Amino acid sequence: MTDLDAREQGRLAEQQRLDSLKSAEQRNQWGQFATPPALAEEIVRYARSLTGRVRFLDPAVGTGSFYAALRRIFQSDRIEAAAGIELDPLFADAARRLWADSGLQVIEADFTVAQPEARFNLIVSNPPYVRHHHLDPAAKERLQRLAMLQHGIRISGLAGLYCHFLLLSDAWLEPGGLSIWLIPSEFMDVNYGDAIKYYLTDRVELIHIHRFSPADVQFADALVSSAIVVFRKRRPADDHEVQISVGGSLLSPVRTAMVPIETLRKARKWTGFPAAGAAGPPDGRQVVLGDLFTIKRGIATGANGFFILTEEEAMRVGIPEECRRPILPNPRYLTSEVVEVGERGYPANAPRLALIDCDLTEEAIETRYPKFWQYLQDGRARDVHALYLASRRSPWYSQEKREPPPFLFTYMGRSSAGRKPFRVIWNKSAATAHNVYLLLYPRGALKRAVEEHPELLPVVFQHLQSIDIGDLLGEGRVYGGGLHKLEPSELARVPATALSQAIQRLYPLEPPFVKSEQLSLAW
Repeated sequence: MTDLDAREQGRLAEQQRLDSLKSAEQRNQWGQFATPPALAEEIVRYARSLTGRVRFLDPAVGTGSFYAALRRIFQSDRIEAAAGIELDPLFADAARRLWADSGLQVIEADFTVAQPEARFNLIVSNPPYVRHHHLDPAAKERLQRLAMLQHGIRISGLAGLYCHFLLLSDAWLEPGGLSIWLIPSEFMDVNYGDAIKYYLTDRVELIHIHRFSPADVQFADALVSSAIVVFRKRRPADDHEVQISVGGSLLSPVRTAMVPIETLRKARKWTGFPAAGAAGPPDGRQVVLGDLFTIKRGIATGANGFFILTEEEAMRVGIPEECRRPILPNPRYLTSEVVEVGERGYPANAPRLALIDCDLTEEAIETRYPKFWQYLQDGRARDVHALYLASRRSPWYSQEKREPPPFLFTYMGRSSAGRKPFRVIWNKSAATAHNVYLLLYPRGALKRAVEEHPELLPVVFQHLQSIDIGDLLGEGRVYGGGLHKLEPSELARVPATALSQAIQRLYPLEPPFVKSEQLSLAW
């Protein structure tokens, strides 16, 4: 057994002993999640491919997993200096005992308050994963001020400690130096990650982001999806491209692509890169629902109690078929996610409701359909015609044009045990829908595919139902009491790469997407 092997065995034993001294809750508050040795070695091996002689710093050294990998991967004459900073005195003491005689300077300190020394050209770290609610309010305000003073960047109060570590490390890295971080991948999508994304695309040269599969949790004691972020401390060229990979490992990813830095700057979310397979759009942007569907809000009548009647009531008051059309009931009256078609296009398994929608003049209605004309006069007597929406239509008893949508999302709801806040409906009937629904109409290549091959409709429905609820909640908004809502533009941003791929496999065609600025959204 070599000296390095013996030291590593001792380090792992010490790591296990120190971990056992804290409860899971305490370790969560400290954000202490040890880097697996194989992962540490892979990251350092990647670093070796990008740099020569190194002056190494780990701002959250722990027991020294990255330093151990450094000693194993780099020849000793290529390590000019090495330092590690550690807040926890037990871990700092362990690191000294393990590595002090091998050249590692261990500094027991809070990295966020330590005086920077810009003498390092390689920073590798797995910073503490401390969520914002575990940060002292005064410390959080201090860290926000530092980000503003050092970078002119306003960072959200919801950002975790790892975000502050990454920004503060800039002052420790010499110009041109290499920095590699093992951090939660959540920063790529959430609003409070915007400061980090801005820093990575504007202030430094982002080289590579590798995102592990969400199912491939890197830390046995932390259910968090991880990413490796690699950059140099220098401004990127205008035509710079970033390698983004996903799945597998850093050195052997499942998918990888080069993404222009300008594309990343404009992207709201980064987890859509790289798009999977041939279904990915040519500019690297992930396929979203708005690429596949025209999404509209349902009809707003302004007075549902007057304009929407049961079919039986509509016939009783003399509303002719040419002046009414089927409309779906409120979602609570739908007992199935599939609305079957019945007589005259009305739903077969839901209440048969009719929407008044007529372009005839009142004079023509009085002559041809006196009972219907009387119903309209009753509405006038109640000032229905003067209501905001009705008064802006001509005639006031006509409606917005909404064809029967094949698919619908409910636009608001609450989460509960075993129940999602949003429902997906497959509408086989000829009924349109009012504004408690979002209506999805296939567009472009998807429209042609389902028109020529109706057997694809159940495939589309299945994929719409399987959309990750986190993607829906991430794009939508939440109100007091846990009420979630989705607007058409928000639903349009929900990832739909899996659906696009499924259609492509069954019905090869040009990719069914368009440029984001061409999305057709309506309220």
